[in-house]
Amino acid sequence: MDLKLGDFVRFVDENIEGYITRIIDKDTIGVTDSNDFEIPVLASKVTLVHGDVHDNDIVNNKPNVVTPQAEFKKDGVYLALVADQHSSSVAHFHLVNETSYQLLASLTTEKQDTFKGEFAGTVSPNSTKKIYSAQLGDIQIWPKFRLEILTSTTANVEPKAPIVFHKSIKGKDLSVAKEEIALLKQKGWVIKLEEPEAIIDAEKLKASFFK
Repeated sequence: MDLKLGDFVRFVDENIEGYITRIIDKDTIGVTDSNDFEIPVLASKVTLVHGDVHDNDIVNNKPNVVTPQAEFKKDGVYLALVADQHSSSVAHFHLVNETSYQLLASLTTEKQDTFKGEFAGTVSPNSTKKIYSAQLGDIQIWPKFRLEILTSTTANVEPKAPIVFHKSIKGKDLSVAKEEIALLKQKGWVIKLEEPEAIIDAEKLKASFFK
């Protein structure tokens, strides 16, 4: 069976299911369950679950819902950093998707020339996905993020250019006030991932040519 990162699987011998978040070796994988625990398991001890999966609910043969182009929202992808509801010393990074696109995202962390795949999967339209957690007190030694995002839709809409975020997050990034994050129903820090489109002033451009 050809298993890959992001596949949704069910354990053969136990009532556990989740996403493959790590390929440990040719025989062993790491599966993260609904409680965000990563469990190492032999690849031969899981079975692939077919069908679309949203919020851990399996829906087989679900028809594609096409958003009318007039209602299609193209912008609204960002990284949200919120404190754990049970421990303020723990920070969770959520990829927030307020658009009508489905996101295909990959997060790799880099620290002292050591790379680690942290997340690979999809984020449905108008939803969020937790992709990383860290201790707030260790912010000065957090790894560099290498986050890459593609957009996909069944609607007749041109995909966005790939979003690439290669950056180390420092204390100054969290020096601004927290914002209300509607999809998370919680306040947190917002890190914008989309570059604003350049607005060209035709008159100024024409004047520059004459100069």
